Amino acid sequence: MTEDYARFQYVVKQKTGLDLTLYKEKQMKRRLQNFYERYQFQSFMEFFEQGLARDDKLVHQFLDRVTINVSEFYRNKERWLEFEREIVPILKEQHLPLSIWSAACSTGEEPYTLSMVFHKQLQANDYHILATDLDPTVLEAAKVGQYSERSLRSLHEREKHFGFHERNRVFEVKGQFKQPITFERHNLLQDRYPSHVDLIVCRNVLIYMTDIAKQQIITQFSAALKPGGFLFVGSTEQLFSPDKYGLENYKSFIYRKKTS
Repeated sequence: MTEDYARFQYVVKQKTGLDLTLYKEKQMKRRLQNFYERYQFQSFMEFFEQGLARDDKLVHQFLDRVTINVSEFYRNKERWLEFEREIVPILKEQHLPLSIWSAACSTGEEPYTLSMVFHKQLQANDYHILATDLDPTVLEAAKVGQYSERSLRSLHEREKHFGFHERNRVFEVKGQFKQPITFERHNLLQDRYPSHVDLIVCRNVLIYMTDIAKQQIITQFSAALKPGGFLFVGSTEQLFSPDKYGLENYKSFIYRKKTS
């Protein structure tokens, strides 16, 4: 199994650019084994040779499985409320327009949440959100911006009315919140990072990475931020020794790049 998985990691990287060695091996192997057994494959390499190498649709499903596309609006809502109350007023006093990056944005709930939060305090042309993900399939869904009630379960009725048009229990993000967002494919473990960013939001992603991958990503996040910019991570992703990345702990799970 170990040799089979090692070979699988190599060929997957050659085909997709995805480096599975930077994900926690035990968790990833279990997740992918459950996935390929549903299709009656008997090993990782059989899954690749008889499946991924021949079927682009299966490749998209595989990427969706790997990138753990589980999200909702205002996920861990108390953190978002603190962010809206404590961080947005600081950011809006900086040079406008703001450059915001929603990294590993999945199906779009996070960047749309950001757009709604900033819309309350700024004009639409005062901020731009770059929303990226590895999986092109989820990016296409994100661009459409239509969601079931499950994705809105943290929202009150007035919040649903503020952010969405509803038709037959399908909730579509209003146009003014789509306008400031650009969706692009991006691999956090391989591609060049944006620069001069005021805010990076990357939540509930780092927990799936190895320590080496986490260090690589956080180092590049820090380099991407402007001095005084903020990094907002998930509620299980506390950074230990943020100082070594040039960051300081500003609020719970919110870090600020040092200015000197």
